[in-house]
Amino acid sequence: MTLTEAFDIKIRDVISIVGAGGKTTLMFALARELTKGAGGLVITTTTTKIFPPAESDTQYVLVSPDKDEIMDFVLKNRSEYGHITIASEFIASTGKLKGIDPETVWSLGRLKGVSNIIVEADGAANRPLKAPNTDFEPVIPENSSLVIAVVGIDSLGSIMDDQHVFRSEIAARLTGTALGERVTLNTIAVLLTHGSGIACGAPSNARIIPFINKVDLPDGFKDAKALAGRILAARHQQIDRVVLGHVKFEPYVTEVIKSSFDGLVTSQ
Repeated sequence: MTLTEAFDIKIRDVISIVGAGGKTTLMFALARELTKGAGGLVITTTTTKIFPPAESDTQYVLVSPDKDEIMDFVLKNRSEYGHITIASEFIASTGKLKGIDPETVWSLGRLKGVSNIIVEADGAANRPLKAPNTDFEPVIPENSSLVIAVVGIDSLGSIMDDQHVFRSEIAARLTGTALGERVTLNTIAVLLTHGSGIACGAPSNARIIPFINKVDLPDGFKDAKALAGRILAARHQQIDRVVLGHVKFEPYVTEVIKSSFDGLVTSQ
């Protein structure tokens, strides 16, 4: 099963990726798939900051602080490229690309010839798990039709502290897992389903699909299946499935677990 099939991605979907534990790698893996069959331009971008992509990740990187210049470039080049990455600025001090604002994402999503937009809408300082500070994150564009909430299964059993969990004090408060205690399945499930958790700020009409990454680790698949069951048991109105996989190598998808009236349904 491809990522496109697992997340049931359609033409014109605007996809925001939030959470921790593999967002950027997932974004470009998904873009490569969509570029092969989209029949239009795939745009990758961020509303936060990312490192510049490798040449193998994208066909062109456009860096401009001017919305009109960005729109004009896309209109003139949408037939030439299958995939471009857009940012507003290169930050020399960090070596990162600064993203574009959600309003520009909205405008790009309305352009004819743009098949999909994928937005990295969150930062996690390379941790496998996070809780957001809802005062300013995640920055999910309002036209997002799909929000993918990423966690690394390697966070299970780690210590609830800043070394292992980004914004650990907030995570501890949301989940009831005290600082210094170990992260449990319940800890991660709450962070994925809580109204102030990883996917907070998702548009009410958007689908939310958790992606449990790194299931290739020892016991990772077994633990991820148990976590998926807890997530779906919470019966979040916008979550109907959980995708299990790893984004370092293909095939990226190991299993998709969906909810049904009778329980859980597994598809591969």
